[in-house]
Amino acid sequence: MTASTTAPAVDTAPSGGFRWIQLAMGIVCMAMIANLQYGWTLFVDPIDAKYHWGRASIQLAFTLFVVVETWLVPVEAWFVDKYGPRVVIMFGGVMITLAWILNSYADSLVLLYAGAIVGGIGAGCVYGTCVGNALKWFPDRRGLAAGATAAGFGAGAAITVVPIAHMIAESGYQQAFLTFGIGQGVIVFILAFFMRKPLHALPVRRKQLNLPQTKIDFTPPQVLRTPIFWIMYLVFVMVAAGGLMTAAQIAPIAKDFGIANTPVSLLGFQMAALTFAISLDRIFDGFGRPFFGWVSDTIGREHTMFIAFGTAALMLLTLSAYGHIPIVFVLATAVYFGVFGEIYSLFPATCGDTFGAKFATTNNGMLYTAKGTAALLVPLASLIAASYGWQAVFILIVALNATAALLALFVIKPMRRAFILGSDTQASEAAARNARIA
Repeated sequence: MTASTTAPAVDTAPSGGFRWIQLAMGIVCMAMIANLQYGWTLFVDPIDAKYHWGRASIQLAFTLFVVVETWLVPVEAWFVDKYGPRVVIMFGGVMITLAWILNSYADSLVLLYAGAIVGGIGAGCVYGTCVGNALKWFPDRRGLAAGATAAGFGAGAAITVVPIAHMIAESGYQQAFLTFGIGQGVIVFILAFFMRKPLHALPVRRKQLNLPQTKIDFTPPQVLRTPIFWIMYLVFVMVAAGGLMTAAQIAPIAKDFGIANTPVSLLGFQMAALTFAISLDRIFDGFGRPFFGWVSDTIGREHTMFIAFGTAALMLLTLSAYGHIPIVFVLATAVYFGVFGEIYSLFPATCGDTFGAKFATTNNGMLYTAKGTAALLVPLASLIAASYGWQAVFILIVALNATAALLALFVIKPMRRAFILGSDTQASEAAARNARIA
């Protein structure tokens, strides 16, 4: 393909404390939208108990949320690349507040679905902007920066899952929607005033042969014409489908296993198995994202994917066989989410390495739509479980993760290196020709 872009400028060093402040604010914003996805499972059964709409119908709202959150990110990211992050994040803060207010008053599936759509728009504005901003500020540490930002989304629910569960039990799920919706939105709106993008492109530091990075900034149309983008997209869908199914269904799974309210003691803490599992899941998820991002900065993106996807398959096999044991359920789901969440650090970092930083927000936004595609499979989990049991769902997700691990190592790795080498060679030859003509 012809690369019509140029190498990034190098007049601004990627150092100083300001970019770390930008990263920290992005992490907090991400934490404020985490409950829209990871706290949702706590509301499913209370909503069903009140209106008897059925789990599958209620979970369609979750699917709508994820689809809208992801598929609109490229549009939102275009505004970020053109106008900066502030206005997009402010709009996102307003929308996530409106979404949970709608949920608190929803007395029909139509209104519940409307709240999911509004929430998806708001979460996409915040998520796509914060991750893209991290990729631009940290070209030298993309894995760590994207992982730390995504950790806010992964772990943000950890500190609020217990208060939300208590409020649902004491005041009803409507009050929980209203209270936390307003609080989360206000914090995002305030932080948006201080978000900035780099004034100049920051330089890429090519430190390791196992971490290749392009010297070219590919435009979104160019990216969509590359086979490597679509292979990455496929693997993203395969892994995300399993994680989204498990995140959305963990409460119903625990209830069907008969262990949701069984007390579990671990390291001096004692909680009901479901509450303990969700809390640990968020902590491990949040820790795993920057950890695996840092690992990938060290040993390479694809090797890290192979390790994480393979571990996920092993944990799901454990859940399939021994998930009815409370302590196994708590620990296996924690480890699973610890290795699942890394897709939200590795794929953005891999995208930035492969296609450049200038259009990183939009290019990563296009790749992030894979999460929305994967969300379409979430309602199928309830249908498969109703017919064949949760073990059948687990085995399906195991197969997806195992296949993804092999694709990462034996397909993505050689294809991506060949693409970067070829595009950089073309750019160098074009620059030499232009120099001779001049």
